Amino acid sequence: MLNDPRFTVEISIKVPFHDVDAMGVVWHGNYFRYFEVAREALLNQFDYGYRAMSESGYVWPVVDTRVKYRNAVKFEQQILVRASVLEYENRLKIGYEIVDAESGKRTTSGYTIQVAVEATSGELCFVSPQILFERMGLSHE
Repeated sequence: MLNDPRFTVEISIKVPFHDVDAMGVVWHGNYFRYFEVAREALLNQFDYGYRAMSESGYVWPVVDTRVKYRNAVKFEQQILVRASVLEYENRLKIGYEIVDAESGKRTTSGYTIQVAVEATSGELCFVSPQILFERMGLSHE
């Protein structure tokens, strides 16, 4: 559906010590931080990062999220975090995949769902606002 390379990004992270537990394994909640870093890079790629969202008059809270842990990620492991736009018409669904940089083995997958809310009124938008389509270079059908 969205094969345009602007709608996928890959970032590299070397797992820092403060992200792991006593066993040297990444604490489960930190995966959402990795997703967030990739999501921000993805949104900035089509010029609709968090500042641009705010300036456009919309906030985009995360309303749903999922993560599936397949293999442990450990201290100092080099990982690649891929984020891709999966849906955009009525909500912004972004899929994530974390892989070991050396082997390419998938360790984690998941998604987040964000919805547009008008900043001044607090009203939920049941269709994504036109500004998202414009920034993505897509027509709003």
